[in-house]
Amino acid sequence: MPGPVERVTKGVFLTIACALVVLPFLGVVSTSLASPERVVDAGGFVLLPVDVDLTAYRMIFAGGVVTQAILVSTFVTGVGTVLSLTLTATLGWALSRRGTFGNRPLLILVLVSLLFSPGIIPSYLVVQRLGLLDSLWALIIPTSVSAFNVIVVRAFFVRLPGELIDSARMDGASEWQLFTRIGLPLSRPVLAVVGLFYGVGYWNAFFNALLYISDASKWPLQLVLRTYVVDGNQLGAQDLGAAADAMPPQTSIQMAILVVSVIPLLVIYPFLQRHFAKGMLTGAVKG
Repeated sequence: MPGPVERVTKGVFLTIACALVVLPFLGVVSTSLASPERVVDAGGFVLLPVDVDLTAYRMIFAGGVVTQAILVSTFVTGVGTVLSLTLTATLGWALSRRGTFGNRPLLILVLVSLLFSPGIIPSYLVVQRLGLLDSLWALIIPTSVSAFNVIVVRAFFVRLPGELIDSARMDGASEWQLFTRIGLPLSRPVLAVVGLFYGVGYWNAFFNALLYISDASKWPLQLVLRTYVVDGNQLGAQDLGAAADAMPPQTSIQMAILVVSVIPLLVIYPFLQRHFAKGMLTGAVKG
């Protein structure tokens, strides 16, 4: 057993590590909730708000560019995650059925795509030829299938008991029934983890929007975050759909956008956490 000195050292180290993680986020939330006067007096960063003011949040939800970006990100994340899970699960099941037509060449193609990725220019030309420029589908279709996630799901399906599959076949189950009534119900943990990966990827993606979307009304939240927070561009009253005399400091608005971009992930993750370790360990075992 560790001695008193070792336990104290670990406690101090963990406390410092937690403080380094929590304090910046606490400052972001506090700055977004602080009154305009408090933000100005503190030089733009408030660690603990004395008086709570929700003006910054009312501004970003007033129907302007930020509100539109939240709706775009919600649509892209929701539709993209469902589409990606559907394609990944069906492809993983098909690749797990050894001996089926085209199984091995398709598996090799998936494995090769792990090693080689297309460049920016070829990807842009493909999206352009498909007529997806300035379309929200340009944020979904090019990243709808991840080869890594397909391999993880395939590995899970490969490990399903062969006796279970054979018994269902003897009872007259078709391949589609095997997939929907046996494969999918048993694969909920791994699909929950893969869905989390896809959802986080769609919600946090901004580079594809930067390449393919020129209409600001179709920008996702992360591109708005990059434009007005990271790059430091000013959000005017016309961008927020609010009156100019009611504008809070830019720092408060920027921190509020940052909080809104993080909250969905913080809310969803605890519900999927119990599946995370089980899903990854189950799906990653060599099949």
